[in-house]
Amino acid sequence: MRRLLALSLSLLLLSLSACALFPNRDPLNINVVGIEPLQSQDLEVRFAIKIRVQNPNETAIDYNGVALDLEVNGQPLASGVSDQSGTIPRFSETVLTVPVSVSAFSVLRQTLGLSQTQTLDNLPYVLRGKLAGGLFGTMRFVDTGKLRLPGPSAATW
Repeated sequence: MRRLLALSLSLLLLSLSACALFPNRDPLNINVVGIEPLQSQDLEVRFAIKIRVQNPNETAIDYNGVALDLEVNGQPLASGVSDQSGTIPRFSETVLTVPVSVSAFSVLRQTLGLSQTQTLDNLPYVLRGKLAGGLFGTMRFVDTGKLRLPGPSAATW
């Protein structure tokens, strides 16, 4: 009985020390900073989404892939992946560009979801993604906001 208690206590201490090996990281700060059109295919539209990734941690973040899913007005709109890799140094930031595809069906779903009085301006969006970093290094993120489309330039008299 005593050996079983000692073994259980040893396993408990070992598991607690293993948790200390994994760094306690703050979440990444992600902001969409740009959307640019890309060459499209038959029934799809392609964009390059630029995201600013800020690392508020004391250690660098190595990544070897990026995946994004964009939801607009509560409906899935676009998704994309990139095999780019790199390092975001401690207390630093970088801008990543990820190509995404929008199918004709997604555009149709968005169009049917809009009322006649709604426009694409000020629609809510949710951008979900991840920076792949191996078995325990993958970092997931979410950015939310409202689409801000540039308006026509004001005429000067």
